[in-house]
Amino acid sequence: MNEVTQIISYVAYLLPAIVVGIIAYYFFKGHTANEEGRRRYLVQKEAQKQVLPLRLQAYERITLFLERIDPIKLLVRIKPYSDSKEDYENLLITTIEQEYEHNITQQIYVSPECWNLMIAAKNATINVIRQGSMHEKEGNVDKMRQGIIEKLMEEVSPSQKAITYVKGEVSELF
Repeated sequence: MNEVTQIISYVAYLLPAIVVGIIAYYFFKGHTANEEGRRRYLVQKEAQKQVLPLRLQAYERITLFLERIDPIKLLVRIKPYSDSKEDYENLLITTIEQEYEHNITQQIYVSPECWNLMIAAKNATINVIRQGSMHEKEGNVDKMRQGIIEKLMEEVSPSQKAITYVKGEVSELF
C-alpha cells in the first residue's frame, strides 16, 4: 500500500509538470510559427522594394516595344531602301523580331497574360504587314505603306490594345 501511495504521489508531482510542459510546447510552437511568418513577411517586403522598380522598368520596356512596333509608327520610322515590297516586308518583320529579341528577358517580371498579349500583338502586327503586302499586288512599296496606314486608321492597332492592357496591369501594382 505504501508503494501505491508513493506512485500516486509521484504522479501527483509529475502531472502538473507534464501539463505545464504541454502548454509550453504549444505556446513556443505558436510563437515560433508567428516569428517565422513575421520574418518571411519582412523578407518579402524587402524583396518587393527591390523587385518593384525592376517590374516597372519591364513594363516600360514592353510599352516602348509595343510603341515601336505599332504599324503606323513603324512604317513612318523605317523607310524602304528599294522598290521591292518583299524586301520592305522582310525589313519590317526583321525589325519587329529584333525588337522582340531585345526585350525577351522582360517576361520574367510581367504576368504571363501580359507577356502572351504582347506576343499576340507582335504576331498580329506581322500579320497586318503581310496582309498589306499581299493586298497591294500591283502597287509599289509606297502604295503598300499607304494601304496599311489607311486600314489601321479605321481600327485600333494590336499594339494599342496591348498597351491598354499593360497600363491596367501597372495600375494594379499601386
